[in-house]
Amino acid sequence: MAKQKTNYTCTECGGVQSKWAGQCPSCLQWNTLVETVVEEAGNRFSQKYQGIAQTAPVLNLGQIEAEDVPRFGTGIEEFDRVLGGGLVPGGVVLIGGDPGIGKSTLLLQALSSLAKIKKVLYVSGEESGAQIALRAKRLMVETDQVSLQAEIQLEKILNTMADHKPQVVVIDSIQTMYSDALSSAPGSVAQVRECAAQLTRVAKSSNITMILVGHVTKEGALAGPRVLEHIVDTVLYFEGDTHSSYRLVRAIKNRFGAVNELGVFAMTERGLKGVSNPSALFLSQHDAQVAGSCVMVTQEGTRPLLVEIQALVDTSHAPNAKRLSVGLEQNRLAMLLAVLHRHAGVAAFDQDVFINAVGGVKITEPAADLAVLLAINSSMRNKPLPRGLVVFGEVGLAGEIRPAPRGQERLREAAKLGFSVAMIPKSNAPKQKIEGLKIIAVDRIDEALNKIRDVDSVDD
Repeated sequence: MAKQKTNYTCTECGGVQSKWAGQCPSCLQWNTLVETVVEEAGNRFSQKYQGIAQTAPVLNLGQIEAEDVPRFGTGIEEFDRVLGGGLVPGGVVLIGGDPGIGKSTLLLQALSSLAKIKKVLYVSGEESGAQIALRAKRLMVETDQVSLQAEIQLEKILNTMADHKPQVVVIDSIQTMYSDALSSAPGSVAQVRECAAQLTRVAKSSNITMILVGHVTKEGALAGPRVLEHIVDTVLYFEGDTHSSYRLVRAIKNRFGAVNELGVFAMTERGLKGVSNPSALFLSQHDAQVAGSCVMVTQEGTRPLLVEIQALVDTSHAPNAKRLSVGLEQNRLAMLLAVLHRHAGVAAFDQDVFINAVGGVKITEPAADLAVLLAINSSMRNKPLPRGLVVFGEVGLAGEIRPAPRGQERLREAAKLGFSVAMIPKSNAPKQKIEGLKIIAVDRIDEALNKIRDVDSVDD
């Protein structure tokens, strides 16, 4: 039997090479070339496998009427928030996350609620019907109106969708599906790309809401070709430690809503439950104020969150002092320590510095800079920051404190949760007084440290 011809496809850019190389010549990414079977050209361009978008006449953009996209809720408020208000007919959602994080649990709960108003179909390629029924029984959700198909062949799934005409379809997972048009194994780059493209085409042409579950690699990125994220309308990531009872769902891409929205869930015996006040999860409860602790307000999409930043500074017993941060960017910590030394005269070159964002949340915005520096200074002095203090602000290399977006919303959230003092950039100072909140507006990092000491002396 003749050996099948193979080539090597890049999982990042989709470039094809005749032989393997450590670096993709097209996008210059390392270790992204995977072996795939060369397919016959006839299958790829047959009438059955047409493009995702249908042919349409050329129109003047100004003559096209812009209409609001209709949405329908899933019955899970936090999930709807991340989606931008709910699911969209014809929209394709991709959900990725670590094994056991709760993807299938969340979708089974959502389908149970959606089945009351929509015709739904759950396609499982990883679990049998008995396993899913057992999970539904454990979660105590109603599944009488949820249709289930345990299948991994794309053509059979498309036939089922054509016969039953569901309005919402869940594919769990896209990496287990395969098409007869390709001879490569399920999970290969070609199979994932082809199956995702055909399911997306059907979703758009039939106005079906499609939810795809995706695997992730050891690095945390979605497995399969990068084009998978480009095809779909919305990309959601499940975050959180499997040993913790809390889960975060973050929107990375959303054609129908805002990106970087965050949904917070608690894992219970009855499945995932939305957390109405997530700030309480990220604030430690201390009987008394402790040194090295500072509360900041971060903005996750449209939602302001209060997060406690903890710092521990200790004398280093090694030639090179350690710099470690959990939940914050490590390279930025080294930069902030240099700014603290140069512009505030606080040296930490012989100190080990550890930074942690409480609750497992990841903070990517630079508005956490001021909170990090105040927590470090508090730990070095071994003196707590004033009670009821909340801060935010970006610190530049020249020692200046830059404004953060949506400062008014951050301040209102802090006042609502009972904080009484806010240290913020001068550019974010509100024009009208916020009831119950004293504002300390600062321009530079040395000014911020001096004013903190002044507040300490007044409290004493």
